[in-house]
Amino acid sequence: MNIGAASDASGVSQRMIRHYEKIGLVPAPPRRGSYRDYSDADIHRLRFIANARDLGFPIEEIRTLLGLWSDRARSSAEVKALAQSRAAELGRKVRALEAMRRSLTELAQSCHGNDRPDCPIIERLAE
Repeated sequence: MNIGAASDASGVSQRMIRHYEKIGLVPAPPRRGSYRDYSDADIHRLRFIANARDLGFPIEEIRTLLGLWSDRARSSAEVKALAQSRAAELGRKVRALEAMRRSLTELAQSCHGNDRPDCPIIERLAE
């Protein structure tokens, strides 16, 4: 199938498919004339990558996961360790975002939001 059909089937944009090919996450498929010819295995790999991205895995960890996925002799302990590490990192990001949200909420509550120029939000940003 061509790249448009592969994009539709995998849910990955054509631009990202080309990017994944360029960085080696997806092997370049054979060409049929001037078109790339994607197989069902390519679509499965693209879905794997998309699912990993949706879970927050960065490209290099996806590369590792792809290697583990294709290694039938793998230890699930390595996969679990990657997932736990990613979950911990996401937890750190959630806490940082929550702290930013609290700060913004407090600043917004302290601002009168009227026609006067006094604004604690601007003052805080200017510190």
